[in-house]
Amino acid sequence: MCGIVGFTGHHQAAPILLEALSKLEYRGYDSAGVAVRDGEKPTEVVKATGKLINLSQKIDGGRTLHGCCGIGHTRWATHGEPSEVNAHPHVSGNCSGTGSGQVESEVVAVHNGIIENYQELSEKLQKNGYRFYSRTDSEVVVKLIDYYYRKYKMGPIDAINRTLVRVRGTYALCVMFKDYPDEIYVARKDAPIIVGTAEGESYVASDVPAILSYTRKVYYIDNLELARIAPGEVHFYDLNGDEVEKEPVDVPFSEEAARKDGFEHFMMKEIHEQPKVVRDTLHSVVKDGKIALEIPDDVLENIEQLYIVACGSAYHAGMVGQYVIEDLAGVPVRVELASEFRYRKMKLNKKALVVVISQSGETADTLAALRLAKEKGLPVAAIVNVVGSSIAREADYVFYTVAGPEIAVATTKAYSAQLISMYILAIKLALLNHSIDDAAPLLSELETLPSKIEEILKEKERIQWFAAKFAHIRDAFFLGRGIDYAASMEGSLKMKEISYIHSESYAAGEMKHGTISLIEDQTLVIGINTQKELFEKTLSNLVETRSRGAYIAAITQSGCYSIEDNVNFTVYIPRINELFSASLTVIPMQLLGYYMAVARGLDVDKPRNLAKSVTVE
Repeated sequence: MCGIVGFTGHHQAAPILLEALSKLEYRGYDSAGVAVRDGEKPTEVVKATGKLINLSQKIDGGRTLHGCCGIGHTRWATHGEPSEVNAHPHVSGNCSGTGSGQVESEVVAVHNGIIENYQELSEKLQKNGYRFYSRTDSEVVVKLIDYYYRKYKMGPIDAINRTLVRVRGTYALCVMFKDYPDEIYVARKDAPIIVGTAEGESYVASDVPAILSYTRKVYYIDNLELARIAPGEVHFYDLNGDEVEKEPVDVPFSEEAARKDGFEHFMMKEIHEQPKVVRDTLHSVVKDGKIALEIPDDVLENIEQLYIVACGSAYHAGMVGQYVIEDLAGVPVRVELASEFRYRKMKLNKKALVVVISQSGETADTLAALRLAKEKGLPVAAIVNVVGSSIAREADYVFYTVAGPEIAVATTKAYSAQLISMYILAIKLALLNHSIDDAAPLLSELETLPSKIEEILKEKERIQWFAAKFAHIRDAFFLGRGIDYAASMEGSLKMKEISYIHSESYAAGEMKHGTISLIEDQTLVIGINTQKELFEKTLSNLVETRSRGAYIAAITQSGCYSIEDNVNFTVYIPRINELFSASLTVIPMQLLGYYMAVARGLDVDKPRNLAKSVTVE
């Protein structure tokens, strides 16, 4: 959610802020704004609703805003409707307008997160003479910082610390003070923010891609930490105001990895990157036929239960993992939505391992679930894609997927990397539990996945034709049994989140328990049917929907040609061990969702109402 950027150095800040914000558009937003300082002159604040181009046009690409220190923001509305007055940055002064233009305010700031006790704080501030021009919780934080800064004559670090002690909720804050014209102050709690430095200049951002054009040396700010940022230097502090030593981290991917490379959309580029991502993630932990995980063998040997906790597509990867782990290793698995797990009162098995999955490593509910599990005394392993993220730092053990930056809101390659991590964990558990004697045949199967994904991608024009034919539909159903059912969840999500077509996934055997009443003439049903023991039963369920008028598209393994007599359209995937079929069946489903969205003229990379990472509850 929301994007934050900041810059202080020797170049004009506004063009840099705009470029950095453009790299964060995938996070989702409804308005944008920047604030720029030019020495001792008043701060210039400019805001605009809608797309970032509207803001850019207001300031002629940044050329009309002068100054070498500034902050910027793309807002996702939570408190207060999308509008210029509610857009960030916010100012501490008692403005009669929107807080835009030249402002003499002591404090200017941008905020990502939610302040839960903002009404209580607002009432306190109003009693002390503050007036509010917006309907946001963020303006409260800015004015509270100003209150402590001026009333108690504190320095910026102490004023921010004093404010954060009073605040309940989540925040990533980027603050400028009138008395410190070339400095930016940053603080975070449960919302991501990073700092980068290069050649006498410093950068702030919500995510790495925003500043990759300028530096690959970044600092990850820990929870409840602050930073003072000056040109080319950064100092970190805890809530007591004591300075904290911190080492920079080199970002493992380049700026080029976050470009489209000739593809029309990031999503299509990332779909095509999946063979490499699968190969790289596999080889990151499998060397010379041996699986080397950070999780110690004695931890895995002694578990009686596995809890997999995640949100969205990561949850779907966990569902696939449940089937594979229970089949291969015989370890009982429960897959929980992080947003539910954190509030459940269930009794947890003390001999369990909790596995949390998150692409960004900052997903709010998943992070909260991790902390809950640790409070309960359970070991936590994290499967994440972002090195140094909050979940990676707080987990006991980490399995990094090697997907590189994923820009499109709808995940593709990160999901495929998560599937590989599930397979590897299953094989490792099976070896330790003596459910299998030799991992070589299974690892050999995994080695074939990249080339088999490439085979499917060669047939994408056929799926494009099919998508164009059905782009007008209002409803779609995805059916499967076992692993195919788990895979269908991700296919259905891809359809609905980018094409806006209502879509549901069901265990095929459940269709007749009510949902079949929704089947009408030409209703689209996508059947995933790759499991040999379940093949005939699933086919029977598909035929039953066809008899009610449904148009059936089936995804199955090559060689199962008998299915063609019973369905309208068939996509064949290369033959693979059935346990790993989800890595192949998901490819045509990703392509189907993509081409449906393109045919409907939609913004594939930035679907409405969605953000790449959900960092607030």
